[in-house]
Amino acid sequence: MKNIITVLFLSSLLFGIPAMAGSGHEHDKDGGHSHVHKTINSEEAATIEQKSYKNGPEWVTTFKNDKISDVTKQTLYLFFSLDGHYIAANYTGN
Repeated sequence: MKNIITVLFLSSLLFGIPAMAGSGHEHDKDGGHSHVHKTINSEEAATIEQKSYKNGPEWVTTFKNDKISDVTKQTLYLFFSLDGHYIAANYTGN
């Protein structure tokens, strides 16, 4: 029995599942994501509120920055779990 288990274990090492990543799966130097405008560092949070989403409640922190010329990026939303772990950030609030 011990020999059978050893043979099965060693053969499983030879027939491992190959990685499914293919060519063309590279990321940009910045990780493929956009960056937050530098002037947001000087802003205080406009609102901090708890909201419920399909995956449960989250903290949503909103920053408003009128110094940014692009109106769609003047409001930044940061999403955190209830215990404070970062989830996501976007400019839509969704």
